[in-house]
Amino acid sequence: MTDGERLAAAEAVLGYCFRDKTLLLTALTHSTYANLHRTESNERLEFLGDSVLQLAVTEDLYRTVRKDEGKLTELRQQYVSRPALERAEDGLGLMRFLRHCAEESALEGKTRSNLFEAAVGAIYLDGGYGEAKKFLEHHLVRAEREDYKSLLQEFVQSRAKTPPVYTVTQSESGFKCRAEALGTSASGEGKSKKAAETDAAKKLYLILKN
Repeated sequence: MTDGERLAAAEAVLGYCFRDKTLLLTALTHSTYANLHRTESNERLEFLGDSVLQLAVTEDLYRTVRKDEGKLTELRQQYVSRPALERAEDGLGLMRFLRHCAEESALEGKTRSNLFEAAVGAIYLDGGYGEAKKFLEHHLVRAEREDYKSLLQEFVQSRAKTPPVYTVTQSESGFKCRAEALGTSASGEGKSKKAAETDAAKKLYLILKN
């Protein structure tokens, strides 16, 4: 994949067109590649993106959630946690565009969450706070509010020690999933295993909640 193809594909999944393409290319550059090719890695953008992320989430929670400081802090941590950022990156699939010179096993740890923060930093520098906030609202905040697998997990574990059970099978149109918890079940469908599980979790959560 050429850098031009990489940038075009990354912009498509980000839903943002960069005026300065070098910012996006830097965001997609792992330190192993940067060290070998004597270029800049995404670490500085990740540092910046982390601060933009904190501010955007804090502002959103302040405006939309009528809770005390302690609860707001707890909610913010949920949105900016490493698992939340990894789920957001998984939804985008930016890792396939990452320039690196490392074994896949060496890209474990914080690589995915750092990549997401670097993308936020790059969008902020290129388009300003408004564009970064819009991106985060769509790809992080809204996704976390609709993370039905986590919602179902928390609901079930507050009432029983046994977590939800997901059974996934392949179908002609994609995948089907049966979610079971607290003696109740629901079925979902999706083009991927993750989508099918999310659909089933949502249906089961709404059944149990109501």
